[in-house]
Amino acid sequence: MKKILTIINREYSTRVRKKSFLLMSIIGPILFAAMMIVPTWMSQMDDTEEKIIAVADSSHLFLNAFPETNYLKFEYLPDADLNKYKGEFNESPYYAVLYISQVITYSPNAVHLYSDKSPSLSVRMHISNAIEKKLERDKLKAYNIDENVLNAVKTSISIRSVKLTKSGEENENNFTLNMIIGYLVGFMIYFTIFFSGAQVMRGVIEEKTSRIIEIIISSVKPFQLMMGKILGVGLVSLTQFAIWGVLTMVLYTAVAPMIMPDVAQMGKEMQVENLLDAGSTLQPQQPINDKLESEVTMMLASVGNINFGVIIFSFLFFFFGGFFLYGAMFAAIGSAVDAEADTQQFMIPVTIPLVLSMVVMFQTVQNPESQMSFWFSIIPFTSPIVMMARIPFGVPIEEIFLSAFLLIITFILFTWLAGKVYRTGILMYGKKTSWKEMWKWIRYKN
Repeated sequence: MKKILTIINREYSTRVRKKSFLLMSIIGPILFAAMMIVPTWMSQMDDTEEKIIAVADSSHLFLNAFPETNYLKFEYLPDADLNKYKGEFNESPYYAVLYISQVITYSPNAVHLYSDKSPSLSVRMHISNAIEKKLERDKLKAYNIDENVLNAVKTSISIRSVKLTKSGEENENNFTLNMIIGYLVGFMIYFTIFFSGAQVMRGVIEEKTSRIIEIIISSVKPFQLMMGKILGVGLVSLTQFAIWGVLTMVLYTAVAPMIMPDVAQMGKEMQVENLLDAGSTLQPQQPINDKLESEVTMMLASVGNINFGVIIFSFLFFFFGGFFLYGAMFAAIGSAVDAEADTQQFMIPVTIPLVLSMVVMFQTVQNPESQMSFWFSIIPFTSPIVMMARIPFGVPIEEIFLSAFLLIITFILFTWLAGKVYRTGILMYGKKTSWKEMWKWIRYKN
């Protein structure tokens, strides 16, 4: 055990002192924080270039129907001679020409926007919303329907999910929040297993090709060396995750308030209509919180109901269990070849379960109770990722124990098999290894 601890210390201290580790410890949080902040920030950025859109309305229904903004103006043309305005477009001050056909009331494809640029989505949505609302109001009048009545019956519903425990307790949980946590922990385990496993394999190949391995195994057993290397790289990955998590939250907390408006304030500025009484009498519409604000509020309220202790403990267990299982296989592959280019034939069978886990994870966060999600969270080769995607939604303790037990048995078995391959392959040079050859190494007696 002392020799394994010495190898772990060597692997850990050597890797955390590398410039690449320090660089990624800084760049990683910046990228993660940017992924959370930049999309929202960009979606709130206004195009400050003034755009004038000429409206050629052949239907004569949309005079002054388009609301203007600070940077979007509309000029209504005296006639709908489209060919004339298209021919003069390059000399005109217009950003685009909006042509509305006289068949607009019964043809959804009767609107064309001509421009020498690609109009943004916000511009197109602004125009389409205005046209839809105008046609809707006109049709309501044609059927003698009061617009206020229609607005009053529009109702926005947010379903609050409450989970009943066997003891009868009610725990409110938020599906969106659980889905985010499931995605996050699943991705973390996938990337850790894949990239850290590749580091183990490259480290074994480098030591083997430099012949330094011959000196090392004169002091320790090959199995001790393999386990020390796997544990050392695993601890490095955990350290990196801890640094990323802390720095990402610090950056997000510091930067987000400066470049993004408060969500609650956004909700106050937007009003949605609600039916306040379930009876037959319609109540006048009143402003309520925006649906986005309601969803965020429910997410925040559900945070306290999440058992983070179970999630963190499960993450650590399935992280190490999955990493031991795949790390041992990566180490065995590295010991069986002389160059990284020779690993391709062995990598495919190892990486297929990992890729399949990611595919199943996308389905799992949508339906964590499906049979597919259950079985893939039990199978040891996919359980580290799929089970972690299920746990935020609440998984029966007996299923977690079954998955954990099978994972322990499997990684012990494969670590033993990988150790036999590692013991023989680490001193093999100049020979192309095949699956058949590796099977012979496994069958060798001590």
